[in-house]
Amino acid sequence: MKISVLGAGAWGTALAMQAAGAGHQVTLWGRDAAAVEQMSASRRNAAYLPDSELPASLALTADRAQAIAHAADGLTIIATPMSGLRETLAALPSTQRVLWLCKGFEAGTGRLGHEIARELRPAGQGAVQVGVLSGPSFAQEVAAGRPTALVAASEDAALAQAAVEAFHGDRLRVYTSNDPAGVEVGGAVKNVLAIAVGVCDGLSAVAPDAPGLNARAALITRGLAEMLRLGLALGARAETFMGLSGLGDLVLTATGDLSRNRRVGLMLAQGLALPQILQQLGHVAEGVYSAPTVLARARDAGVEMPITEAMVALLQGRLRAAEAVELLMGRDARAE
Repeated sequence: MKISVLGAGAWGTALAMQAAGAGHQVTLWGRDAAAVEQMSASRRNAAYLPDSELPASLALTADRAQAIAHAADGLTIIATPMSGLRETLAALPSTQRVLWLCKGFEAGTGRLGHEIARELRPAGQGAVQVGVLSGPSFAQEVAAGRPTALVAASEDAALAQAAVEAFHGDRLRVYTSNDPAGVEVGGAVKNVLAIAVGVCDGLSAVAPDAPGLNARAALITRGLAEMLRLGLALGARAETFMGLSGLGDLVLTATGDLSRNRRVGLMLAQGLALPQILQQLGHVAEGVYSAPTVLARARDAGVEMPITEAMVALLQGRLRAAEAVELLMGRDARAE
């Protein structure tokens, strides 16, 4: 299969490596020509995956048109942040088969990826062959060949199966789903909840009477309930949230040491200012940018999301970390 991956960050590079290692004809596009040239010379992505050698068969280019043309009859993977999905998808022919990796709601519009695609590819104006590839996955582990499971979700069953053919192997399992709404809600909300769990764990490390493991379990469980409520309101199926893109991705991102969103929460608990935290991270933590949009979409849908609301107030400087925990613990009792 001819595959193009548009976006040479950690996750795009890791999946391009996986597909190239499986024998597919893969082109990885990066927007920074100098960085692409350096990757070609060293056969490493020094900025994102310095410990992983790129397969010799993996082609690299800074020419997006060339990368798009390469996968005209194959599969295109959009590996940009959520902020780049609309522009990248609009640049593709309407008949091109596309999966995106980004997780979140679009700032400004509040749309999920499949909603953006429906806007750009309305019925009757070309085949809507689009979907999302998501799940609990750190790029470093995929690049290192560690066992991982993902889910490819699309209303087009053939496209989901193409993702299996492209990426499924001995160390990477790809399941299929026809619920892109559920998969995308899970991928968006878990980043915000991971910040909350990071705050909880960070506070636990600095004071004996601060939240502990009990509180972490409560946050993850009640966070999953928030995720489910929003998903159902947006047309998703409940069982999707018990799978890889719901519970699986939430547990990984909320507890894994490689999670950037969790690290944001840990540093907020230390009292660091958000600009300082983002500077130290050096990479995008999607939960920071998507939290206000998640909350706005929930309010529009009439869905209560108290953990998300507290995280938005914390990120915007209206609450301190300890105050956010006190606010959540002070809520009225109710049936689960």
